[in-house]
Amino acid sequence: MTCCSGDDTAHQDGDNDVQKYGEAKTFDPNFKGPTKNRSCTDVICCFIFLVFIAAMVACSIAGYARGDPVKLIYPTDSYGNICGEGNYKDKKYLVFFDILKCAQTGLAVVTMGCPTPQICVKSCPTEYWSFVQAVILETAASTMLSSEREKMICKYNVDPLSASKTVEQLVEHTDCASYYVKTTPVINRCIPSIFMDIVDLGADLSYTYNNISYNIKDASNNSVTANMISEGSYYMALFYQVKEFVELVFKDILASWWMILIGCGVSLILCMLWMILLRWLAGIMVWVTLICIYGLLSFTCYYTFNQYYTLKGLNATEEYGLSQAFATNFSYYLSLKKTWLAFGCSTATLLIILLLIFLFLVKRICIAIELIKEASRAVGGMFSTLFWPIIPFLLQIAFLVYWVASVIFIASMGNSQYYSNATNTSKDSVNYYLSRIPCQPNNSTLGSLCEFVKYGGNEYVIPLEVFMLFMLLWILNFIIALGQMVLAGAFGSYYWAWEKPKDIPAFPLFVSLYHSLRYHLGSLAFGSFIIAVIQLIRILLEYLDYKLKDSQNKAAKFILACLKCCFWCLEKFMKFLNKNAYVMIAIHGKNFCISAKDAFLLIMRNSIRVLVLDKVTDFLLFLSKVLVTGAIFTMSFFWFKGSITFFDKYIVRPSLNYYLTPVIIQTVSTYLMASAFFSVYSMAVDTLFLCFLEDIEMNDGSPEKPYFMSKGLMKVLGKKNFKQNEPSAPSNGRKTSRVSPQRKGRPLPIPKNSKV
Repeated sequence: MTCCSGDDTAHQDGDNDVQKYGEAKTFDPNFKGPTKNRSCTDVICCFIFLVFIAAMVACSIAGYARGDPVKLIYPTDSYGNICGEGNYKDKKYLVFFDILKCAQTGLAVVTMGCPTPQICVKSCPTEYWSFVQAVILETAASTMLSSEREKMICKYNVDPLSASKTVEQLVEHTDCASYYVKTTPVINRCIPSIFMDIVDLGADLSYTYNNISYNIKDASNNSVTANMISEGSYYMALFYQVKEFVELVFKDILASWWMILIGCGVSLILCMLWMILLRWLAGIMVWVTLICIYGLLSFTCYYTFNQYYTLKGLNATEEYGLSQAFATNFSYYLSLKKTWLAFGCSTATLLIILLLIFLFLVKRICIAIELIKEASRAVGGMFSTLFWPIIPFLLQIAFLVYWVASVIFIASMGNSQYYSNATNTSKDSVNYYLSRIPCQPNNSTLGSLCEFVKYGGNEYVIPLEVFMLFMLLWILNFIIALGQMVLAGAFGSYYWAWEKPKDIPAFPLFVSLYHSLRYHLGSLAFGSFIIAVIQLIRILLEYLDYKLKDSQNKAAKFILACLKCCFWCLEKFMKFLNKNAYVMIAIHGKNFCISAKDAFLLIMRNSIRVLVLDKVTDFLLFLSKVLVTGAIFTMSFFWFKGSITFFDKYIVRPSLNYYLTPVIIQTVSTYLMASAFFSVYSMAVDTLFLCFLEDIEMNDGSPEKPYFMSKGLMKVLGKKNFKQNEPSAPSNGRKTSRVSPQRKGRPLPIPKNSKV
């Protein structure tokens, strides 16, 4: 499909840009595509990269030798014993004597522990109890009541049934808990279930015994309210909500896993079908993609606003309280008018933006279609490139598994650290932190005056974890860079083939992989190192932003926001520059800095073409990816919602807690799958586009210097290859020196793919 011709941007850069951004590339009669005679590039960077990998392996070995992940999984009591291990194998749960003290210490509880005794128990308390009840009943009966004392939670070496101490003495000496409430086990910790019950947060907690109501009180005889408990267990209760949500989601996955697999198969078939159609009907498919995108967005806009006005017509009232704040049921949010209004406004805004982009760039879309057609021909000529992303993906998964295991072992390194049991229970976290000082326990102070807080080694564990984080970023970016360079070498050999596909070398993908691993590991390490450093700085800035979120210093927040924005832009620019540098390395075999410089100057000399053609092409490929993902999402949404009933007589639809669970999983997996396929097209377009820019600079269409581009590109760009006796002139307006009409290693006749 051809709707426009001519390259009205061909001469807009002009001689000024040529002088400003270096001389254009000159004709080289010996250049016949990706260089075969190469030498190793950026050797020092390669050596440094290998040293860092060796250091990472050494850190992992140290973690495997000294770490114990059990310390992170199972809780530890005040004596340093691991619940569920060793002598406490039958006591898997950790209970806190006074959860209120955790609330009084604020966030310091994370690093300095909760200043209350903690012991391992066989099961978490499932009722309310207070020592006040036992005191009243024993006073009334004038004797010790074993039934009440059996309910007490005490330290390991304390027998609550012993008559040597009264209940008040047991509580006063912190030998036993003064009270406990209904709890729920969360990762083997007994967490108050206050958020799971409907209670008045301002009311005192009470229970009834023999028709008598008793208020729950702590060791200081102060009443315990639901609000106080909620403060002490806020984050733990929130975690419990997330845990419950994860469990329900996991059940939904188990119930619908076979449907999800079928959906993934449908997604794979759809992606492959789309690739095949792009190969033969690129122009039609691009226009169909645009029409479908606008149609899908229009339908989504109509559906969301229709839902909004339906709920508005029902006069539905929206209640918002504590239970809704922690709601994890999607149906609750989908029943809100504001949810559908937000969806509708977002969709309408996106639709308008895309329509404006289309109106402004409709002429450029025709040229971009030719780039996609050329990429389709390249992929069709080297079909193995379509499956190449599987290799980097598997490498990343394998490294992530190794890295996660190493980080867990490193985090569990170190010995037990004990701190004095501070009597300061001020709500000032800093004051509490300063009052907790390290101590060495003995038989008399262990668990009482000197309590276990955490596993030590932070003086070296934290730097090791930061180093492992940096290596994660470096190696993941290295694998991405390797995938890009391999594809660039393969597609470069396609473009510079004199007669396609006859002159394409055998196994171009494997040849490019060999060149990348044999000669350019240092260049890959150098480029990925730059990205990793920028990403690490961005992570540190996000950490500082989190720390300063409650700060009143507006200037610091402003500077931090500016830094975050600058480094975000820097990362985007460096990724763009690196990608083009890898293309130049794959073709010319030079080091990273020279290749990045050549790529940058080449792009700047043709900035109009880059901004218009390359970016429009990327945008069209992105729309194709969105369309495939949106189609699968729409089908999954209506299927799991129950709107599609045609197959109900053949298939039993699973009962789900959240019908959006398989929909989201299906959508994400489809997007990742489509990204893997379309990333090949994106790399093909970028490589062919850079080769095209070099082609128009080195050649002028004369018989001595014919263009390598396809007939389709020459047609839409207004280029042509001239016959032997036809008058010709350089297309770039520069004077070119004539060379021998017989190009080295190349026949004189015009190639089959040229436009005469």
